Amino acid sequence: MSGPLHGVRVLDVSTVLAGPLACQILGDYGADVIKIEHPTKGDSMRGHGHVKDGVPLWWKMVSRNKRTVGLYIGDPDGAEIFRALVREADVMVENFRPGTLERWGVGYEDLRAINPGVIMVRITGFGQSGPYASRPGFGTLAESMSGFAAITGDPDGPPTLPPFGLADSICGMAAASAALMALYHRDARGGAGQQIDLSILEPIVTALGPQVLMWDQLKLLQTRTGNRSENNAPRNVYKTKDGRWVAISTSANTIAERVMRLVEHPEVIDEPWFATGKGRAEHGDLLDTYVADWIAERTRDDVMEAFEAAEAAIAPVYDASELVEDPQVRALEMITTVDDEDFGPLKMQNVLFRMSETPGEIRHTGRALGADTDEVLGALGIDGARIAELRERGVVG
Repeated sequence: MSGPLHGVRVLDVSTVLAGPLACQILGDYGADVIKIEHPTKGDSMRGHGHVKDGVPLWWKMVSRNKRTVGLYIGDPDGAEIFRALVREADVMVENFRPGTLERWGVGYEDLRAINPGVIMVRITGFGQSGPYASRPGFGTLAESMSGFAAITGDPDGPPTLPPFGLADSICGMAAASAALMALYHRDARGGAGQQIDLSILEPIVTALGPQVLMWDQLKLLQTRTGNRSENNAPRNVYKTKDGRWVAISTSANTIAERVMRLVEHPEVIDEPWFATGKGRAEHGDLLDTYVADWIAERTRDDVMEAFEAAEAAIAPVYDASELVEDPQVRALEMITTVDDEDFGPLKMQNVLFRMSETPGEIRHTGRALGADTDEVLGALGIDGARIAELRERGVVG
């Protein structure tokens, strides 16, 4: 293995989606991640998304760089094996309902007694305490409660949920960051292991910015504005002559000035309201008309070329087929090709960021349920006969 987390062992005892993504990130940067799943049901992530030839595609990415073990922790023998794994672990990520692991005798206090340095990252919908702690929690609920859905969509349309795991993904990145902070505290500062309580709701609330401040200080609520922004204009998606779409943003005043000169309406730059993003947003109809009319007369390639020459911010609206062919995406190797035992060469997103001294890597894609059970349990000193007996009883898989 290579990467900055080489030598760190992570137990991934989580399911859809935040916990597995957090462990994917840790594994990408060198951690030895052991994915623990129910021995017959597996992680329900295996049933999410599209399949090819009966094999789930999303699983190939979210469980890359993980060794897979089928183990039912709710069985006393399974719990005993799990404790043995925890003795050698640095980080454990779980998302059971609060109290479940405690009932099985493998809660934080139980595990800390056998490994004081263990870091337990606990991801739930609403946290380990409070009136909602025992509720089932998914990213959709966080996207709803956080305020995201309320501000997303057209002004005269309904609140809109994202068509992908937004809250879970933000939470997964936050969980990876929390685990690294705890490792730093333990290893660089001589601290102890600790328990991290993270709800899916909290990271997306943070990502939504000043909504709470606006309400607290001004009693203002952000409203749905479609693709526009309350903070600047022009900011929207615009259709080109050849039926494609582009998006522009003018968060900086200088960019807004360049755009309006380019679309042949420099006169608005001298208007007093143009000097601030808020003022421009209040005149969004006018600015959008000028920009949309200019773009509608040109092809996407011509629009992109003109904006780039003017040093104005623009991006094409891509789907996945266009994204993978983009020269900037290719230059940064955002999409990479990995050899897969089922599909051969397989394209997927690369590691999350580039590090000059300790780069991450994708060592292998997600594996079949229990592919590494014998190897991992054998390293604990459990012989083949015992593994076979446990497998027959459904404790391991």
